[in-house]
Amino acid sequence: MRAALPRDVDSIYLGGGTPTVLDSQQLEHIFVTIRQEFRLLPDAEITVECAPGTLTHAILETLLRCGVNRVSLGVQSFVDQEAASVGRLHKRVTVCDDIARLRAAGIANINIDLIAGLPHQTADSWEFSLEETIAAGVPHASVYMLEVDEDSRLGRELIAGGARYHAHFVPDDELTTDLYSAACDRLNAAGIAQYEISNFAQPGFESRHNLKYWARQPYFGFGVDAHSMLRSRESAPSLNPRIQNRPGLPAAVRFSMPEQIEHYVAGDPPALNPVTVQGALEESFFLGLRLNRGVNLKELEEQFNSIPLQSLDDVIEQTVHDGLLERSDNFIRLTARGRLLSNEVFQRFLSAAAI
Repeated sequence: MRAALPRDVDSIYLGGGTPTVLDSQQLEHIFVTIRQEFRLLPDAEITVECAPGTLTHAILETLLRCGVNRVSLGVQSFVDQEAASVGRLHKRVTVCDDIARLRAAGIANINIDLIAGLPHQTADSWEFSLEETIAAGVPHASVYMLEVDEDSRLGRELIAGGARYHAHFVPDDELTTDLYSAACDRLNAAGIAQYEISNFAQPGFESRHNLKYWARQPYFGFGVDAHSMLRSRESAPSLNPRIQNRPGLPAAVRFSMPEQIEHYVAGDPPALNPVTVQGALEESFFLGLRLNRGVNLKELEEQFNSIPLQSLDDVIEQTVHDGLLERSDNFIRLTARGRLLSNEVFQRFLSAAAI
């Protein structure tokens, strides 16, 4: 299967990790290389992730020189004790200073990442972080619930029931859920409207890059453990829609670069995962339902006309009955409760679509 590699680029996203720990020349080399290999559109959204405190004067000048017009700050919490408990080196004043300097330099499209469920976090301290986010006037915020990851020190300690790394100060699941719900209420009321399970924005400031993931648009990743999704030439809708809808044919390919830097530097090939039309349909549900606007069933019927969607009527009806989905005309979307139990909803559609 041949993958179709788009040449026109309307979005660049540099991160995760902390790209701003690179020196100016390294950062500039990345952007020069991208511009040499792709056609960057004039209105492209160019985002760089920054850890507060790493935004030096030299780095800020380099970002401007490279055309960066959006910055995502990994704040996690405006409470110094909470940020320090997960290894963050910055303080609240650092974040406020970074935001002010970004604005003064002409970069006003700023995202703040917050995490609900950090060690020492309480309802009152979370309210403080939300108030600071709103007061900062940033047009975008991302809110994630702390996930227990056995690959992290904190995650392993939580699983073991230990007390190192502040694990015994991590809020329970019920409080973490309450914190997330409070964020939805407070940010929406402040005009930073939720448009995806974890993302909130003022009108017109939704992340163009992230929307590509949820809308199953092509994207190309560079670097260690970078992921990509490209449509196959044989199944690209603009080339041959009749072939695209044959269920057994790969409609796209997802691939990921090696996770270990030694293998990446050695030139090991990426891991490939062809996506059939059936798989693309499943993705359309569990990715599309992440968005507040939901999934347009009529559009899916037109796109996947070889796969009858009537088989999903029962699961849709049952999920609506359970208060996890709501249906309006041709759209289905998660309810507030459904967003909290989104993985359960997604699994229902995956199971039903596979029948």
